[in-house]
This record gives sequence, C-alpha cells and structure tokens, in this order.
Amino acid sequence: MRKGILAGGNWIIDIVKIIDAYPPQEALANILSETYSNGGSPYNLLIDIAKLDVGIPLEAFGLVGDDEKGKFIINDCTKYGIDVSQLLQTSKSSTSYTDVMTVKEDGKRTFFHNRGANAYFDGSNLELALSNAKIFHLAYLLLLDKLDIIDEKGRTGASYLFEKAQKAGFKTSTDVVSENSDRFKDVVTSSLPFINYFFVNEFEASKITGIATVTNGKIDLKGCEKASKVLLEMGVNDWVILHFPKGCLASSPNETVIQGSINFPKEKIVGAVGAGDAFAAGVLAGIHEGLPIHASLKQGVSVAANCLTHATCSEGILPLDKCMELMFQYDFYEII
Repeated sequence: MRKGILAGGNWIIDIVKIIDAYPPQEALANILSETYSNGGSPYNLLIDIAKLDVGIPLEAFGLVGDDEKGKFIINDCTKYGIDVSQLLQTSKSSTSYTDVMTVKEDGKRTFFHNRGANAYFDGSNLELALSNAKIFHLAYLLLLDKLDIIDEKGRTGASYLFEKAQKAGFKTSTDVVSENSDRFKDVVTSSLPFINYFFVNEFEASKITGIATVTNGKIDLKGCEKASKVLLEMGVNDWVILHFPKGCLASSPNETVIQGSINFPKEKIVGAVGAGDAFAAGVLAGIHEGLPIHASLKQGVSVAANCLTHATCSEGILPLDKCMELMFQYDFYEII
C-alpha cells in the first residue's frame, strides 16, 4: 500500500522583512526585523507536515544550488526527517531566494523573487519508481521555467510529469503562483487532466477560467463555486480546493463543501507568508489519512491560522492536535 507525500518544484529561501509600510516608488520604508526561513510550495508543505507530527513519510525532489543556501535547505529537511535523496544540487545557478516584504500592521506581503536553480529543473532526473508515496505534489506552476514551456502539442513539461506520476500510481497535487500576467490559462490548462487535487486562490481561479470571483472588492462565493466547477470541466480529477482569506470551498464532480477560516484576532497576526501552503499541508495530510473533505478543510484552515502567528512560513506550525485547538478557541468566519 502506498504511503507518504513526495513533493518538489520550487525550493526557496525566504528572507522575510517586516516593514512599517509599503512605500510608493522612490520612497523609503523602515525594515523592523529580518528572518531567513523556508519558502516555496514543496519546502513549506513538507516542513509543515513534519511539524504536524502525524507520521506521514515525506520525500523531496528538485534542484538547489551548490552553495550555502542549498546546503541549508538539505540540512533543514534532513533535520525534520524528510528524505532528500532526490533533492539535487547544481552548479548551474545559485539557490533560489525571495525577499518577502511584510507590512507589520496588516500582514500583507510583496515578493521580490530570484528564480535561481529552480529555473533549471525539468524533472529528467526524477526517479518516480524509487518512491512508494501516495501523493505526488509539484508546485508552483508558472514559476518553474523548464516545466512551464509549452510544446508544439500545446502541453507543458509539468503536464507530462503529472501524467507520468499518475501512471506510476500516485495521486497528484499542485498549486499555482499568483503571478501578475496573462499566462495562467496557457500554462496551467494542459496539466489539469492529470491532477487529482488542485489548490488555487480566488485570483488564480479567475485568471484561469475568466470567471469573476470578486465583486466590489468582496469574495463572490457563487463566482468561486462556478470557477471551481469550470476547473473540473477543464480536467481536474477529484477536488478543486479554492481558498481565500476568509474561507475556502472544495468542489468535486458530485458536491461542493464550504468552510470558513478561523476568525483569528488581528492583534495575533504577525504575518501571512506561507499561509496558503500551510492550508494545503493541512488539507493534504487529511486526504492522505483518508479523512472526508470537510474534515480535511477544517485541518487546513486550522494549520493556516497557526501559520499567521509568525513572520516566517513554518515557525508558527504546531503538532496537529494543538493546531486544531484553535477551532474551539475562536469562531469560523460566516461566508455563506
């Protein structure tokens, strides 16, 4: 029986800088603190699940630079018991990093990203046969240069990798980066028929489907549900999991489940960086363990709320039973 999560894609060092305000161009902002931490979907996801302490075997794949940042990532994963045998180092480029500018008052983030070694990852050295994991997670789409290339058949390298993983017996999962471009539909669409669990936020869902998910500055729940249904029609196999600040919804071909986020006190929020990946970690951990989707979503919003207590992606994550205690301390947002 397959067990575990094999995750790869963007391996990033986040340099999280808490600032007093985000300045207009040519103006100044004060950096109040600075922290180095894990960043990128697979790195965040695997560290988060390791910290949940739920006994799921974890494996990494991808490329980092042959430099100090690359060694930091490999050592950090090893410390958490993550198998790094397929997380390789390259001399072609330095390890990817992101400057994460986080406004202290509201936790809003702006990212300045150096693609680094991730731009060279094409999946050619990945040996799927070496893994007995249940779930294969590759992300972020739109931020993996080689795998985002569209060939003459209209398919990306990522779509072939997802197809290969499904044929090898994995359930597949992915997430998308919130890039400010019009590439979404072109790059993402060919992968959808080979994805079991598709994580997407309201902005990304709208970019892919063309359906409005926000009306007058507020989440349009009907629009979100419509977009999730269209993504299923475009090929997603099992669940489209669409998340936004005050909640989430998950749609399968047969049902839609809506879940509010935890109404976490504003004064306890230190930063929102990594919250989307923390949500995905909680949901995928639930799916891996065979929980129904409504219970998996509750795990997701609980883990995401814990993430908000720290400026970095994973330092706020506690063992799962501690994360779930927040459900009893605070109410869920009413979003219906």
